[in-house]
Amino acid sequence: MKCTRNLAIPLLTVALLGGCIRNRVNSNDVTSEVRIVNPLDIRFGDPFILAASDGRYYMYGTSLADGFEAYSSDNLWDWTPCGQVYQGGGEEQWNLDCFWAPEVYERQGKYYLFYSANDRNNPTHEAENFKIGVAVSDSPTGPFTDLYNRPLFEPPYPIIDANVWFDDDAGRCYLYFSRCCYKHPVESDVAEWARHEGIYDAIEESWIYGVELLPDFSGVVGEPQLLLRPPTGLADPTTQWENRSVLAHEAGRRWNEGSYTFRHDSTWYIMYSANFFGSSNYAVGYATGPSPLGPFVKAAENPILQADTAQGGQTTGTGHNMAFRSHQGQWLTVYHGRTLRQPDQRVVFIGALALDSEGRLQIHPADTLTLNTDRRP
Repeated sequence: MKCTRNLAIPLLTVALLGGCIRNRVNSNDVTSEVRIVNPLDIRFGDPFILAASDGRYYMYGTSLADGFEAYSSDNLWDWTPCGQVYQGGGEEQWNLDCFWAPEVYERQGKYYLFYSANDRNNPTHEAENFKIGVAVSDSPTGPFTDLYNRPLFEPPYPIIDANVWFDDDAGRCYLYFSRCCYKHPVESDVAEWARHEGIYDAIEESWIYGVELLPDFSGVVGEPQLLLRPPTGLADPTTQWENRSVLAHEAGRRWNEGSYTFRHDSTWYIMYSANFFGSSNYAVGYATGPSPLGPFVKAAENPILQADTAQGGQTTGTGHNMAFRSHQGQWLTVYHGRTLRQPDQRVVFIGALALDSEGRLQIHPADTLTLNTDRRP
């Protein structure tokens, strides 16, 4: 399966309707539709959907204490549990706990699971010792076993949220990840403000990096490059939304994390999440650049996905999204969010993804999303 993510993204139809599957008759043609009612009844954080070559969809996410589980679907509405597809934390395994943000890629008949976890090797007893691992399986439903019983690589700081972009034309692939906030205080206008107000002594930050991967996923090529970080200026109008968790006294940290990269024509897009993942301020922005490793510039219209409670909605804490194309060619995004009814529980949403005539990325969340389910010829 060719996995170069070069998107030609149309605007999708969004409708506020009940959930069902139906046939619509147009002249002599019968068009099948599915209506996806949000949120789905799946309690995942950091969801990822693989549109596999077998014609089905497989969803993975953060949920289990000792690994990952999956769901499968033929239509993106009816999801069947597949059980646990990867089990970690064993005494002989490199990983210990905190299994987060799985992403699965289909490559030449194999399925590769990239994920974050705490590294068992922790001689300095760090409170956060996250690394990225890779597991492989012959099936999208596992069982996945570690390709190498060690982290993919070991930078001198904890990392999470692996995302991979495959450039099959050039025969290269790239890893994107988030450097954790842990022990990473950064000076900025908001850090100075927090100290002056007596709220926080320092503000730690999470930054997004990119680096080329070795083709066998055994390591990386060269040093990671910094791609995205929170703004240094408190009054920067294009990124002020990334300060919300500090300004609301939610955390002495600022985040750029949960990235997902794709290419449209000659432009690379990185979607990312900012603010504390456990709060209503968690939201999604994006940046664009001329190459897989940038330089990237954040969009002036950010955030493009955030809580809708100010408009009378029920959804909050939206973030950690990714993009995928349905088997009918429709471009979609999946993300987690919370509802006012269950604010402590992350659940899954699917929305429409589009680019306008100026190349601006748009996410269209809705209570219900209507999709065509007819196979393309």
